[in-house]
Amino acid sequence: MDLVRGRYTRPDAVGEVTHFQALATAVSGTVGLGNIAGVAIAVTLGGPGAAFWMVLAGFLGMSTKMAECMVGVKYRKVHADGTVSGGPMYYLRGGLAEIGRPRLGKVLAASWAFCILFAAVGTTTFQANQATQQLVGVAGDGGFGTMLAENRWAIGIGMALLTAAVIYGGIKSIARATSILVPFMAITYVLGCLTVIVVNLENLPSAIGQIITGAFNPEGVTGGVIGALIVGFQRATFSNAAGLGDAAVAHSAVRTDRPPTEGFVASLEPFVDTIIICSMTAITIVVTGVWQRPDAEDVGGVTLTSDAFATVLPWFPYVLALAVFLFAYSTILAYSYYGSKGSGYLFGDSKTAENVFKAVVLLFTVIGAAAALGPVVLFADSIFFLLSISNVLGLYFLARIIRRDFIGYWTKLRAGEFERTDRPAVQRREV
Repeated sequence: MDLVRGRYTRPDAVGEVTHFQALATAVSGTVGLGNIAGVAIAVTLGGPGAAFWMVLAGFLGMSTKMAECMVGVKYRKVHADGTVSGGPMYYLRGGLAEIGRPRLGKVLAASWAFCILFAAVGTTTFQANQATQQLVGVAGDGGFGTMLAENRWAIGIGMALLTAAVIYGGIKSIARATSILVPFMAITYVLGCLTVIVVNLENLPSAIGQIITGAFNPEGVTGGVIGALIVGFQRATFSNAAGLGDAAVAHSAVRTDRPPTEGFVASLEPFVDTIIICSMTAITIVVTGVWQRPDAEDVGGVTLTSDAFATVLPWFPYVLALAVFLFAYSTILAYSYYGSKGSGYLFGDSKTAENVFKAVVLLFTVIGAAAALGPVVLFADSIFFLLSISNVLGLYFLARIIRRDFIGYWTKLRAGEFERTDRPAVQRREV
């Protein structure tokens, strides 16, 4: 937490954004519709016990996220103009070359960079589609609702314009936007969930009991595997994305000369995304009992969560609609950056290639809002699986370097070699 607050940041460190801004940008890509829809689907498929296994997966994912973001900073490329390019394509190429596997590193790096292009486009189209769907849904039938339903493309154009206003400013512009959006949208959603839970407080002990006991019966374990692994991996960008490596692209831009520091910061992502926000969704769905609807598997995850919100007040789904829109918008911002960096890498760190890809993202934002996306989503799911293969294989080979660097940093920190930058000047001279 002190690292996030900048209390160990050296003023002369190389980078473009603060620890908090890097964290906010990466969280904006992980805190998405999966926290709303994905959790509801997992609970519907496997019962309340699935939530327990999702939280456990998030806890273990903190280590993976820590490792990939540390090497993201360690092997990043700082350009002459001070901008930074980093992520799996750079640490797979540079790190594996360092341990004597340059050919494998180049193959894995190119594969990851190629796949992130499609992953970013698929994510953009899906997020735009689901945000539009939620807005149309809460608007209702007739009048304004009918107008929105018949002109979904207009919502897409609006989202595209909002996206363009941010992404062409690079990581600094994206980080400024997400550092405001992420806290606001997370707090808004969590407060909404807490309100539902408080209104249904008499059901809370029973709900917690169902989650814990359901985790250790055959149905709960099966549901947990389905929810945490199948849904979690397929919807990884909508969960904590640990193991995919995409967040390392954002974290690589941080201002630091000590790569392990960003690893510690990045470990907070799965904690916030899964342990806090996904848990809030799960408890909200279980405590209201909406997961037991006969048609629960057919209505969709967002609808279930919306129904849970509606148990408080008829207009409360509007709070959820705001959260869905912000989650979708912030995820589009993050993935436009990830995809542009992948495009830049494939074309020799070309800024032109990055800008062209951003234009493609804007186009698919409009397409996503207006079209049905079943096949696109299935294709994107497969691409994310390929991302994880390239990234996790690389992390396996780099494990010795990762372990060495983290232990070295932790030893120096415990020995007092790193002073906090918020200390008074006199005390700092004494140290």
